[in-house]
Amino acid sequence: MSQYDVAIIGSGPGGYVAAIRCAQLGMKTAIIEKYATLGGTCLNVGCIPSKALLDSSHHYEDAIKHFEDHGIEVPGEVKVNLEKMIGRKQAVVDQTTKGIQFLMDKNKIDVFEGLGSFTDATHITIKKSDGKTEAIEAKNTIIATGSKPSSLPFIKLDKERVITSTEALELKEIPKHMIVIGGGVIGLELGQVYKRLGSEVTVVEFMDRIIPGMDAALSKELMKVMKKQKVKFNLAHKVKSVTRKGKEVIVKADNKKGEEVTFTGDYCLVSVGRRPYTDGLNADAAGVALDDKGRVAVNDHLQTNVPNIYAIGDVVRGAMLAHKAEEEGTMVAEILAGQKPHIDYNLIPGVVYTWPEVAAVGKTEEELKDAGMVYKVGQFPMRALGRARASMDIDGFVKILADAKTDEVLGVHMIGARCADLITEGVTAMEFRASAEDIARMSHAHPTYAEAVKEAALAATENRPIHI
Repeated sequence: MSQYDVAIIGSGPGGYVAAIRCAQLGMKTAIIEKYATLGGTCLNVGCIPSKALLDSSHHYEDAIKHFEDHGIEVPGEVKVNLEKMIGRKQAVVDQTTKGIQFLMDKNKIDVFEGLGSFTDATHITIKKSDGKTEAIEAKNTIIATGSKPSSLPFIKLDKERVITSTEALELKEIPKHMIVIGGGVIGLELGQVYKRLGSEVTVVEFMDRIIPGMDAALSKELMKVMKKQKVKFNLAHKVKSVTRKGKEVIVKADNKKGEEVTFTGDYCLVSVGRRPYTDGLNADAAGVALDDKGRVAVNDHLQTNVPNIYAIGDVVRGAMLAHKAEEEGTMVAEILAGQKPHIDYNLIPGVVYTWPEVAAVGKTEEELKDAGMVYKVGQFPMRALGRARASMDIDGFVKILADAKTDEVLGVHMIGARCADLITEGVTAMEFRASAEDIARMSHAHPTYAEAVKEAALAATENRPIHI
């Protein structure tokens, strides 16, 4: 039986980063992956493929709507080849997952393909696809088994017409009318992909606003922009049934008045969140406790109730984000090496990869109000930037929240072009506990979208933005 200092169950961003860091720190490391390719949900059926389709559909939308304004004339009709678009997406996925395999080889990490299950706290059985099993022994284990799409109890996911995000990445045709249940990140991103390609898209959301976990100003602005893109929204609607009749899907919901509303389409994307995935882990055999939400229960060091077993990423509490999982994987590896790492969960950014992009870090205005904090707000519109006008990406704004007494930045919220990249400036500033004035006095290259961050900081500092 092979023996290891640490075994990681799951090879998503949390798992493979943990494996690499453990190997870097001199531990004999094994990683166990249920599927034939490494990378987990993120690389195979999540972050990477969805961004590939977002980028492809964005190019198509630019070609049919914006090229002419830029003086670009395309002879003939611009058409979508969905099969080729999906093929390019898969090529990106394949290249990325092969890159993870290269990193495993480079760091001398043993990779086991199969379902990893505990037999006790130090032994793991790996059941392979051919039914054969193999056992390994590990002094320490990191559970990184991630999450799966959630559904509603009354919905039957046939994965043909009533689908999750996984199937939405592999469609063979462009839907005529896609009904999206859930106005969160996944539903809005994939809804926008198919809207650009020609689908009618209707979003049905239980809450009274989309992206409900983010600052209300971002929710309002994103919905305004997506309405201009002809996406239809039905907020405060409680879905109560989803039925399929041939190629037709019927969704029934009660609106905020309690009236029944019916939506009919040819596809229904169910995007109501994700659930922690522990199926087949056999956590009981190792004595590992789960919480009331089915997550692996951990302490502040991501240690379970069994001292040599840790858990990270979507399978534990906190935001289900790939980069959060990566930080946790690194943290556990360094704890095992005797170091004292730390994660400030308030400074894990959140991003929605629609266009315009939405990004945020720190406290929302609603959270500051609820906490009774006295704060200042500085906001600057993207349309006031020369760079935004040059690129015709004028929607959105940057909003900075700062402590009214100390001027320390408490939250940065933005919507606009390239905000997924811009938010890192906010994260960096807050990691160093910068004031709004600190950001305002930094030189920002001109012309850039980042100038909106400087201007919002000026607005928060002394209400003196330059360009409005």
